[in-house]
Amino acid sequence: MYLVGLGVIFMLLKYFEVSPVAEWSWWWVLSPFAGAFVWWNWADATGYTKRKAMEREERERMERRDRQMEAIGQKPRSRKR
Repeated sequence: MYLVGLGVIFMLLKYFEVSPVAEWSWWWVLSPFAGAFVWWNWADATGYTKRKAMEREERERMERRDRQMEAIGQKPRSRKR
């Protein structure tokens, strides 16, 4: 997502002719979009995206469980991480 934001900023700077980006080739200005495309393809192909989603879901599940245990007056169990 950072690369897409950087690409948008570069495009705006190029469009409004802000130096030094105004002097750059369009290939350099648009290269962050290519980088984002490569990153997203790699992340999906290797399972990185799914793994991170599963870790987030597990963390949220454990936090919800701890809140519920505290709500009924019990201490949440300590976990090894």
